[in-house]
Formats: sequence, C-alpha cells, structure tokens
Amino acid sequence: MSAPTRPLDEIAVLGLECWGHHGVFDFERRAGQSFVIDLVLGVDTRAAAASDDLRDTVDYGSLGASVQAAVEKDPVDLIETLAQRIADVCLLDDRVQWARVTVHKPDAPLDATFADVTLTITREREVHRD
Repeated sequence: MSAPTRPLDEIAVLGLECWGHHGVFDFERRAGQSFVIDLVLGVDTRAAAASDDLRDTVDYGSLGASVQAAVEKDPVDLIETLAQRIADVCLLDDRVQWARVTVHKPDAPLDATFADVTLTITREREVHRD
C-alpha cells in the first residue's frame, strides 16, 4: 500500500505581460503582439517555510524573467507550441511537480468583438522508473 499523497502548495504568477512574434499570419510575426501569461505551479513549500530562505523555493522573479525570455524568442505558429515551451521552462526547477500555463492572446486576429483568446495546459513532471 502506497503512502497517501497530500495536495501540493501552489505558487501563482498571474498577468505576466510579454511581447512576441507568434502566429500563423505574416503580419503577426512581423509586427508582434502582446501575450499575457498565467502560471500556477505545484510545489511543496514546507522546506522554504521552515528555513525562510529563497533558495528553498521557486524564485518567481527569476522564473518570470525566464518565461518572458521564452515568449520573446523564436516565433512559433501556435499558442499550443508556446504554452508547451513555457511549461518546459517551469518544469526545469526540480521542485515544480506540475505547471498549469495559460497563454492569453488578447489581440488575436478575429473578425468579431471578443475579450480574449486563451489556452490552458497542465503538465506534470515525468517520473522515470527503473
């Protein structure tokens, strides 16, 4: 019988504004547009709470800069690809067990009045078993 698992704590960074050149249309890639990123990370924060040391938790300042850099580099066609790239960045920190990433594309080229276009993905750390 396996030990019961407890829910992880969540660290959230919401509304991270970035500029990127992603999209399927030439004008999107040429001119660029705003992308807004929401991150929610599953992390056990007990060690950080006990030590009161930034080194024992996810540094959301550094993470925000890394995510912003990931959005600003190498254009892709789809926000699905961009969201996966961002999730991969979040999971580089071994303390992050899962990452929920929402990519907002508020200036998406739609011929209608709308508030936002979003995609949300959740990715878990892969467990390697021998």
